[in-house]
Amino acid sequence: MTTLFISDLHLEAERPDIASQFLKFLASDASEADDLYILGDLFEAWVGDDDPNTHYFTIKRALRKLVDSGIPVYFMHGNRDFMIGREFANETGVNILKDPHRVTMYGRKALLSHGDVLCIDDVQYQKIRKMTRDPAWQATMRAKPLKDRLRMAEEARRQSLEQTLNLSMHIMDVNQDAVVNVIRKYNVDVLLHGHTHRPAIHTVDIGRRKAQRIVLGDWHTQGSVVRWDSRGPKLEVLPR
Repeated sequence: MTTLFISDLHLEAERPDIASQFLKFLASDASEADDLYILGDLFEAWVGDDDPNTHYFTIKRALRKLVDSGIPVYFMHGNRDFMIGREFANETGVNILKDPHRVTMYGRKALLSHGDVLCIDDVQYQKIRKMTRDPAWQATMRAKPLKDRLRMAEEARRQSLEQTLNLSMHIMDVNQDAVVNVIRKYNVDVLLHGHTHRPAIHTVDIGRRKAQRIVLGDWHTQGSVVRWDSRGPKLEVLPR
């Protein structure tokens, strides 16, 4: 029995190599797993479930095929695809999870998160995150014409890139106190997240015991997956 975890694929039509690897992953590794968890940023941008982009249709059809084969797929919003909604879930059959989400994996308590909520040193980003997760704000956005949403998403991507270039890596990484606090709050042994694009397994000292923080990598140049079975979680690279 094996459960798979991935995040930060940032799928877009301009990067068919990523989509090709992901589709092969769904047809091979994922088809032999017990469950698949996608912890956010599956897409580079998502302006609403009504986007007719044919690239998205191919991905949705592949997810539906996996679910129909009997493999449960769970999805958590990232900072790029937080507008994914109920229509997407109905089309693909995926289960949308709240962030964070507590699970028990082969006897170990784990907390799943996209990870951006832990980057509290980036104060400006957290303000934007709070605003964009507001259901009222999202409803207002969905009411706008698709072409306006696409234009706004492109502008948001440009601003995000500029901010990334100007901020230190420390500011954009998770805050260690936030990590310790969330592990204590949910009383888990493992915190598993993506977002920072820094794949690694860290030991976290939380006082009388130690926990693990596992960080998934992005799929820009290669795939990244955590395979979790009865022997524990293993972080792996998937060569392209």
